[in-house]
Amino acid sequence: MNKEQEKEKWHRRRPTSRGLVLSILGIVTLGVAVLSVAVSYQILEPRFGGWAVPTVGALDALWVVFQATEILSGNNRSRARRVQVAGLALTVVNAAIPTADLILSRSGAFDLAMVLTPIAIVATKGAWWIALPSLGRKVSPDTLQAIATKRQQVSDRLEAMEAEAAHRIELLELATTLEERVAKAETAYRKSQLKTQQTMTEELHGQAEITAKTVADKVLPASVAAIELPELGTWTPTAPALPVTAGRDASGHQLPALPGGRDGSGTDRTGSHAGHGDPDGNRHGEGHGERDADRDAVTAAHLAQLAAVTGVPTPEPGETLTDAQVDVVLRHLRYRDDPPASYRQAVATFRDAGFVGSEKRVRHAWGALLSNEENEVDTPAEEADEEEPEDASA
Repeated sequence: MNKEQEKEKWHRRRPTSRGLVLSILGIVTLGVAVLSVAVSYQILEPRFGGWAVPTVGALDALWVVFQATEILSGNNRSRARRVQVAGLALTVVNAAIPTADLILSRSGAFDLAMVLTPIAIVATKGAWWIALPSLGRKVSPDTLQAIATKRQQVSDRLEAMEAEAAHRIELLELATTLEERVAKAETAYRKSQLKTQQTMTEELHGQAEITAKTVADKVLPASVAAIELPELGTWTPTAPALPVTAGRDASGHQLPALPGGRDGSGTDRTGSHAGHGDPDGNRHGEGHGERDADRDAVTAAHLAQLAAVTGVPTPEPGETLTDAQVDVVLRHLRYRDDPPASYRQAVATFRDAGFVGSEKRVRHAWGALLSNEENEVDTPAEEADEEEPEDASA
């Protein structure tokens, strides 16, 4: 129990911040008072003699007492007002003594103490006037501790608020920077997309104009659309047949006519050579059957190629044919090895092949085909007759 009381007394005797400030100001005040006594005595002693000592001591002692009384009055302004006025008057008197001596002195000698004394007196009074109201009342250690604890809590709260505000400001600044970067990136992407669309549109527009002009100026014939595209698994490499004129080869030379009913090998329709009979009809039957199958395949391929060159669908046996398809079939029959010699043979061969068409249509198509061949044959002959006189004259 005694230890706790001693500890409490020790805490109470421990100097506080307010006591420390007052002690420092008191020491400064005493030092300035001693300086004022010395300077004032030096000034007043030649004039007052021994009376200078109590006069100077009374002025400086009262100045110090009034200052101490002002401290004791605390924050009671009504009590401290008179003391403040009296202290201010003594400050003026003490500072005026060395100041007047400096002004009235004619010796011309410069004394630093005479200059610093009034300045020190005024500065000390000003320090008391500034510091004393800020010190507040004298309170107990417990009250000081409570005030200090509350002040520390407020300081901690203010520091936490300031840190939170700093964090918020940093977050907002970073968010602003990131949003600006994202906006710039989005703008650049959209500009790139628009530029790409612009370039694509310009190129497509230019190509569309060129294509439209080409399609309008160069119309494709129907034969191009009639060409069948190959399909996987059904396509065989075959070359399209070249259109040739009857009685001429691919180079345009006139071919000698063969006797009716025989092909280029000298065989008739039955497959026997001229002047030779076939006493045993079944001797070569199997070989002729294979050759007939090969010939039918070649005939179908040639007919399909001729139809593709003409630009009409391939004629199929058993189906009704158009005039163009009838013309294609007759041209095929006309250009093969044993062509029909008359339109009746053409009609018979046409129907033997399985194609459907009236005799009138076949007769007209056959006549038109022969007329075209005669015109093609006569035209080169006339050109040759016109060149002969020129060769003779040369």
